[in-house]
Amino acid sequence: MSIASDGDVTIQGVSLRSLPKISLHDHLDGAVRPATVVELAAQIGLDLPVASNGAALDARGFGDWIGTQAESDSLVNYLKTFDFTVGVMQTAEGLTRIAREFVEDLADDGVIYGEVRWAPEQHVSAGLSLDEAVDAVQQGIEEGEDAAESAGRSIRVGQILSAMRQNDRAREIAELALDHREDGVVGFDIAGPEDGFPASDHREAFELLASNFMPITVHAGEAAGLASIRSALLDGRALRIGHGVRLVSDLEVMNRDGDEVQVKFGDLARWVRDREIPLELAPSSNLHTGAIEAWGTELADHPFDLLYQLGFNVTVNVDNRTMSRTSLTRELALLVDAFGYDLDDLETFQFNAAAATFLPVEEREELVEMIAEGFQND
Repeated sequence: MSIASDGDVTIQGVSLRSLPKISLHDHLDGAVRPATVVELAAQIGLDLPVASNGAALDARGFGDWIGTQAESDSLVNYLKTFDFTVGVMQTAEGLTRIAREFVEDLADDGVIYGEVRWAPEQHVSAGLSLDEAVDAVQQGIEEGEDAAESAGRSIRVGQILSAMRQNDRAREIAELALDHREDGVVGFDIAGPEDGFPASDHREAFELLASNFMPITVHAGEAAGLASIRSALLDGRALRIGHGVRLVSDLEVMNRDGDEVQVKFGDLARWVRDREIPLELAPSSNLHTGAIEAWGTELADHPFDLLYQLGFNVTVNVDNRTMSRTSLTRELALLVDAFGYDLDDLETFQFNAAAATFLPVEEREELVEMIAEGFQND
């Protein structure tokens, strides 16, 4: 594997950026360009962090500050960075611009289909209604798709509306998602502090969504353990698990002999594996937030490979591309470096993600065909 001067990565002579990719777990407020934050903050009078000498940070400096906070191995420091990205996402103009740039950045990274999640309830402090916020994001998505098409790239993006699990607005956000399901919304999620706020707290919202056949994914197994994953599946009706990395604690490694591993499955792990429930893993983010601290402090310690080798339905995601200073291309490259994956492995991860999208089966099959063609051509 080699890294080009422009940051692209090649494996087996193929540019990873050029390969077709699917993005399932990507937060809008975690993907704002630092330059956009600096510009919009100046327009609305939002104070940003300053340099050690008291000088205002430029876009590069602010991006470095975010990255340093995110890589501090502290979830508290990691979450502080969202105060500034969310802060510039309180107007229709700001939301539309950021959504447009989000789509453009995905297209530049070779993403052909993405699902962007965000929490509308966090973007109404300046007077927007929830509906106006959703409409503003959808406008930006469509502008981004059009811009990508003009540049010769094909991409589609759907919205996943997140409710903040520590609040009591999940039913309201669920109704919002249903109201906009014909206008770009493809699914529902709960996000925010996981430990102490199980999916069961919002059972009414999940029952409403399930009765209306709205797809659901739930953050679980990132900052809390097996009980969180269990609640996501049983109470949250989740079709996918956001992160789910701590599911590994329901596996007991009995014996290792080279590449051969004998594992005893707990009931929950076996259910997730046997039902092929997709895991939205985000390697860099899982490292930065301490989600994998029980297994180590390096990316090579991430249990991604163990889950993959045992047949779990693993997908690769960025979570928060700005905070982790990453892209889907970079996440794939990091996995190649850590575990020696080849193009066939990377293609499998994209097939898994395509099949897990909240799209009709015919459209999922189209994505699978596009991935197969793209990997074959390269």
